[in-house]
Amino acid sequence: MARWADLVAESPALAEAGRALIYQFGVGLGYLATVRHDGGPRIHPVCPIVANDGLYVFLIPSPKRADLVRDRRYALHTNGPEKTDDEFYVTGEARHVTDPTVRAVVAAVYHVPVPDDHELFELEIDHALHAKYKGHGDWPPIYTRWPQARRRR
Repeated sequence: MARWADLVAESPALAEAGRALIYQFGVGLGYLATVRHDGGPRIHPVCPIVANDGLYVFLIPSPKRADLVRDRRYALHTNGPEKTDDEFYVTGEARHVTDPTVRAVVAAVYHVPVPDDHELFELEIDHALHAKYKGHGDWPPIYTRWPQARRRR
């Protein structure tokens, strides 16, 4: 799986569009979809963090955290902007990060202090997609896909 730095290196305009949508409201915001134990989808709002050449989330003790520990697959979708329907979407596998140095680096750029019970996950990227619209309801959007999209192994 690839890291955020790989997306930046191989498709900088796509990475910048994604970063802008993640941070459009100041703090990183998006929806994280995981796979429940019964195979069904689960979706929750999260605060993604672009730092340390990666894309990360801190997760509280929760069903979505248990989902990622059991089944690493995820999808992350940004919130929609106020004046357009632009979208940024990444999929892949989440990797539980236990290195205290990496945790400290990522926590340092997070918008609030991070409690000890919050676990850090790096969202490794398999696919990335940006949909650019001229305005609300304008169809079709202009799609940009990561040209070096990874395939699940």
